[in-house]
Amino acid sequence: MSGGRASEGAGCINFWGFSPARDLLSTGPERHEGEVNVLLVGSGDPRHILKTIAGLPDKDSLHVWVIESSMEVVARQLLLLYLALMPQESMGLSEKTEVFLEVFGNGEIRSQTEETLRRAASQLILSVTDTLETATHPCLNTSLLKFKERDELARIFKLWMKPQSSTAPILMSKAWDYRVRQHLGTRYDSQRGCFDWDLTMKLHEKGCGVINKQQYVRWRERGLAFEMREGVYQITNPSLLSSRVFSKKGEKVAVMGYWGDIVSSPYLSFGIESDDKSLLKTQNGQHMKTAQDVSFANVQALFQSLSSRRGCPTTTQSVAEEPSTKPDQKSVTINDLMHLNQISVTFLPMDSVQKLPEKQKYSHFFNTIYFSASCMHHLGPAMRQIAAPDAVLVVELAKYFLDLNKEQETGFAEKVVSIALEAEFEPWHVVKSDHVHAFFITQKKM
Repeated sequence: MSGGRASEGAGCINFWGFSPARDLLSTGPERHEGEVNVLLVGSGDPRHILKTIAGLPDKDSLHVWVIESSMEVVARQLLLLYLALMPQESMGLSEKTEVFLEVFGNGEIRSQTEETLRRAASQLILSVTDTLETATHPCLNTSLLKFKERDELARIFKLWMKPQSSTAPILMSKAWDYRVRQHLGTRYDSQRGCFDWDLTMKLHEKGCGVINKQQYVRWRERGLAFEMREGVYQITNPSLLSSRVFSKKGEKVAVMGYWGDIVSSPYLSFGIESDDKSLLKTQNGQHMKTAQDVSFANVQALFQSLSSRRGCPTTTQSVAEEPSTKPDQKSVTINDLMHLNQISVTFLPMDSVQKLPEKQKYSHFFNTIYFSASCMHHLGPAMRQIAAPDAVLVVELAKYFLDLNKEQETGFAEKVVSIALEAEFEPWHVVKSDHVHAFFITQKKM
């Protein structure tokens, strides 16, 4: 019923993941303790980082290493981490949660949010260009990126800083509609029926009943996943724009637009599961909360856990939900962001999957390795070289790629097992399969 080109719905760039946030240290036979190193390949957003930090005991330290397949995604990860680390003195918990979700899942944002985004970009550009040997913030460490990659990040942040009124702005409404037309083809005129089919016959059948029809259809039509405040959502979210190369009359042409997911939705990352089971209650077969409600509660709880690991207390910390005297956000520099005790996040060059096994530093180094479904093809035998003796491998499956049929979804899972076995990882069957992730442990040498 939904039709369309199989690969076009998911897009060619992962602005968010196709699976819920996971505490990656609670997925193996034993929880790693002490100093833990986690490698994320193609995760698309910081959901696993935030969730893993939330589950980390105070005495343990965590170093997350991130590899992405595009610098636009690296830029967005840095932006979202910047927002997550904003101190409560400059932005209250509820407001921070709203702004984070708005930037995360909305193609169009409010003017206040655009101002916050531009200020963040101005700080991030300083962080990237000033970084030489050491990071300006341990959770925004870009010091290991190549010079050309840092230059690319600076270029992206500069684009974000330009006001909407600058020359020839890209309208998200047009970019979004182009993608919807491209995906639905002849079904474009009956798009409401297609959206309803994808929701009820696919997402709801896969256990995502908490995704509300009205909100899902609004997102499919306009790219607005989260509308939590009175306000006008009409300014293009520049962090969701990227370039894509097309062949035109034998020449390669880069086109700016929106090239991410237009089918599965940003609700998957934070909005379909929760440790607070009251958020998932049903009455007469209907969910009492929506995926937007669940996303808000989950992200707010994750932000609260960040505050509990705050390493540099200030004299102005307040328990109040919204600080009574809010400093000008212009004063929130990279150094003003929360520093988290024994937590660091380092971004690695895009070609690192091939390069890490060649470096002695990373030999048998990572306790947990995570591959997204879109980067699974990079998983090879060399990964065993950088996996610790008791490492856990987590691979995202294709459950929430809605344009795949059941046979393709099953075939993908079988291919994952085959590739993991070839790389000397064996399936860990203790975890009940949820068809969202596959879990593996390192094979013991005989």
